[in-house]
Amino acid sequence: MSRSELQHPAPGPVMTDPVRFPSGASSPVRTKRAFVLLLMTLLVPGSAQIVAGDRKLGRTALRVTLAVWVVLVAAVLLLVLNRTLLINVITNPFASLVIIVVLAALALGWAFLFLNTLRLIRPVLLAPGARPAVVISLVIALVLGSGTLGYAAYLLNVGRNAIGNIFSTGPAIDPVDGRYNFLMMGGDAGDDRTGRRPDSLSVLSVDAKSGQTAIISVPRNLQNAQFSEGSPMRKIYPDGYNCGDECLINAINTEVTNEHADLYPGVADPGAQATLEAVSGTLGLKVQAYVLVDMAGFAKLIDAMGGIKIKAGGWVPMSGYFDEVTRTHGMPLGWIPAGEQTLDGEHALWYGRSREYVDDYSRIQRQQCVQQAMLKQLDPATLLSKFEDIASAGTKVVESNISSSQLGSFVDLAMKAKGQQVKRLTIGPPDFDASFSTVPDFDVIHTKVDQLLASASGPQADAPTDGMVEAAAAGGHLQAAAPLRPVAGLPADMPAQQTPPPSDFTPVTTTPDGEPITAELLNQLKRQGNEEAIRELVATNGQCAPL
Repeated sequence: MSRSELQHPAPGPVMTDPVRFPSGASSPVRTKRAFVLLLMTLLVPGSAQIVAGDRKLGRTALRVTLAVWVVLVAAVLLLVLNRTLLINVITNPFASLVIIVVLAALALGWAFLFLNTLRLIRPVLLAPGARPAVVISLVIALVLGSGTLGYAAYLLNVGRNAIGNIFSTGPAIDPVDGRYNFLMMGGDAGDDRTGRRPDSLSVLSVDAKSGQTAIISVPRNLQNAQFSEGSPMRKIYPDGYNCGDECLINAINTEVTNEHADLYPGVADPGAQATLEAVSGTLGLKVQAYVLVDMAGFAKLIDAMGGIKIKAGGWVPMSGYFDEVTRTHGMPLGWIPAGEQTLDGEHALWYGRSREYVDDYSRIQRQQCVQQAMLKQLDPATLLSKFEDIASAGTKVVESNISSSQLGSFVDLAMKAKGQQVKRLTIGPPDFDASFSTVPDFDVIHTKVDQLLASASGPQADAPTDGMVEAAAAGGHLQAAAPLRPVAGLPADMPAQQTPPPSDFTPVTTTPDGEPITAELLNQLKRQGNEEAIRELVATNGQCAPL
């Protein structure tokens, strides 16, 4: 070694550097160093290793961190520029599995970096009083970082399983005349039942570009339903489903399941498909897909959401046992009061299904209100905070032939629809005479459906349409126009009865004499057999508005 080399040795590590060599630093500096390294690992994984540990490990971690940031920026850009594509990627079975694996790997890698950072901190060098604070901070940072990624992977897997259980893997559907039309059916799916009789039938029609939505409710007791062109059932009932009082539209599911399933080879649920064809032919509307919801699943979904808030126009009974001989219900199991209510799943289910003392059309109005309340309250905050419970309850949807490959498009449409007015039509009161469902005029139905969809498409959507029951965009409240004309049983020159906007109604909470209506009063009338008085007191229970 030369004299100059002895006098001027090559630069080497500075042993007094407190970041890489904390043993020579003061106690306060070591404590500060520990918290800084933890913060660096939380905010920029790998940076702590670069400055105080294995630089090779740190460089690898930084490359991964940079790649993750690039992916996040790309996801944000997709969210802004092409939200549908982003949702399709997340909901795609293969892509979502890859994302889950990557998130799990990142969570484990981040956890390893935190443990490596703890080694770099060297807790034995810290003052005894500082050690617990550093360990607690490490645990908090580990939960915020690695734990968040792990939980995100878990939630994505929950959603992936729910999508696989609910939706089909069939081909995508195309809009018809610029709209997607879905049949929503609600019914009981008990193990002792063969073929479900839907309790509720409604078509959700959504503009494929704007998301503007219309809902058409079909009463379950509609007779002489027309099967669409090409339906196998049209060969059996060429003039409509007409075989007397038993041939109601909700009986098609059971009949086809039990007697005509061979007409639908390769179809997962022939009864549901035949019902879809009957609704299509009846409305003169091509319905492309259906969703059949079990009522028990419906209740669990509302519970998962934390309940729904409504304003009820009148008292609704939770009906007791039904006596087949006298054709009457026994003492109610309970009552849902008039006024502002927060309903859990069980009470929301009763609220939407009860029809004692009133007709089916009051029940339809309540069902529509429950649907509105659910849509209004299923906001991003609720979805994120209760995602696991909502996804689990969602698997109670008995079946759907909607392709999972189109979830991105439909979720995007749902987000566009939020805040827009929802126009409504009921094939019965208040839009038609109560007897209309027994002897329906299908030309009138087709005309009114066409008017409804024209008013819910494009720039015309903001213009009111005669006879349509509409949901106002502001606050999701309902507004009603005059009943549809012509209406079966009403003379053409009869003045239209104006229905007050449902959101403006005053709940009936007292008797005509001013006495408060209570469950005790209603039960007393029931024990006295004075059912007519009960009918008068609860006559307004079809009025409802979401809060």
